[in-house]
Amino acid sequence: MRTIYKICPASAWREAERQAVFRGSADDIRDGFIHFSTAAQVAETASKHFFGQTGLFLIEVDADALGEALRWEPSRNDELFPHLYGELDLGAVVGVLELHARSDGAHDIPELAP
Repeated sequence: MRTIYKICPASAWREAERQAVFRGSADDIRDGFIHFSTAAQVAETASKHFFGQTGLFLIEVDADALGEALRWEPSRNDELFPHLYGELDLGAVVGVLELHARSDGAHDIPELAP
């Protein structure tokens, strides 16, 4: 299993759980796909897009369960990032972790499976 990760406000994730589907953040909807990161990309994604934010979850997703809707496309620093063109079926979610913010605004990133 390949694991990919989505940083998400806890309130948005709780709503996704109620609806049994995650349709993405406002940025995802604007861009036409749900942004994910690999384990190696999570820390920089958190720093660049979520610095100083609290109440975040790190959603662990089985990339192999997403099928053809998952595409690997160049983004930041020409690295390939996983992008999901469609809704996230919660059946592909393998874990939900709290992403703790430190007093300096950075986040404690747990050890992640690649």
